[in-house]
Amino acid sequence: MKFQSIILIAICTVCSLSWSEQKIIELPLTQQDGYGYFQSGLGGISLYSEDENNPWKKTYLSVTGVPENWTEIKYGDIETNIYQTVYQNYLIGNITKERYEKLQKSWDWKPDTLELSKEALKCKIAFVIGKDSSGIMNMIVDANNNLDLSDDKTFIPFNFSPNENINKDSIALSNAINVSFERLIDSKKQLVTAPLFIAHMSRYNIFMYNFAQYSVTDFKGEKIAVCSDGFTNLLYKNPSIVLINDSLKDGDKISYENLIAKNEFIEVKGELYKNIGVNVNKNTLILEKVSLPKSELYSTQIGFKSFFFEGKDFMTASKISSESLKGKYVLLDFWAVGCAPCRQEIPNLKELYEKTDREKFEIVGVVGDSPSNALKKIIEKYSITWTQILSTDSNKIKETYGVHGYPTTFLINPEGIIVAKNLRGKELEEKVFSLINE
Repeated sequence: MKFQSIILIAICTVCSLSWSEQKIIELPLTQQDGYGYFQSGLGGISLYSEDENNPWKKTYLSVTGVPENWTEIKYGDIETNIYQTVYQNYLIGNITKERYEKLQKSWDWKPDTLELSKEALKCKIAFVIGKDSSGIMNMIVDANNNLDLSDDKTFIPFNFSPNENINKDSIALSNAINVSFERLIDSKKQLVTAPLFIAHMSRYNIFMYNFAQYSVTDFKGEKIAVCSDGFTNLLYKNPSIVLINDSLKDGDKISYENLIAKNEFIEVKGELYKNIGVNVNKNTLILEKVSLPKSELYSTQIGFKSFFFEGKDFMTASKISSESLKGKYVLLDFWAVGCAPCRQEIPNLKELYEKTDREKFEIVGVVGDSPSNALKKIIEKYSITWTQILSTDSNKIKETYGVHGYPTTFLINPEGIIVAKNLRGKELEEKVFSLINE
């Protein structure tokens, strides 16, 4: 027994030394059903268009087994890997070369043939919705992916209101359907399953979904959880990770600002590691050990240096940069004209801007995914006087800061360090005044 203890200690010591010497670390992932400690998002479900000129028309799935007594029937599918879908349909001629190249440019996507299969994969999940003889809306999902709905369960999707919180494992898993699809694992086609949760916002007749599944791994005696893009896909293109500690209880959800995005940093046992991302083919989380302290690292995390940005004021065309704002507290506000919560926040920002000293505090709006004529109308309507920069392909401010949704804000101190994220309304005002009055 004593000999076995010595061997175990030796193995642990070797592993510890191994971790400390490695710069790139690959950690095997284990999938878990539910949302875990993450807050879930929902993706919108698109129905098939009847337009014969729709460029996606040839990629539509064709199913059988729809109940004969259904009316108002509509078809659609849910993607598990849009990149694989586009790649394989381009190879077989369902997507033109022109469209294939256009998608690469618009998505800023360079196809990696090591992660894509030339052999077609079943990476889409077909469904049909329709009204039964009683006029009730029903749905069938092709859970076993055989394009025959006669062997699948008919159900009424979970109904929710716009303001309802459905961010619970119990709701998702009790209403989820285990669906099958194919993906590459170790460069081989394999059939995998995941729980698919579908909800219906009947007020607007909108169907939404997510995959109630995340991953976990162990590193240096600590547990790390990994979430793929707010559960709206299983691509792990923009994976968020978090260190699970003893202070978290079952049911606790970690706030978005405390999640560690791709290319951000996680601290484990007093050492910093960069979240390189997930290799879906190998099913591993990749971390990179860093030797620099927080004060010398650039990130969108609190306590780290903010990224450099430069652009032109939308109304005056005058240049503005993060460097020119040094010495002031700066609120970097990412928003879009089509974002209702963003527009609701404008009066609060206007009031804050009028109350504060320009020598101490500045607001810079970064507007993404918005047409310039619509932005001009909003600026004039609300009499916005602080700088607005249109995020474009040339300045790439939105991409630099890894912004995927609106509104997103960063409060930066006079030294360029991020001190708060995603504050709005009264909470933002109190934080700003507490800082500039110190």
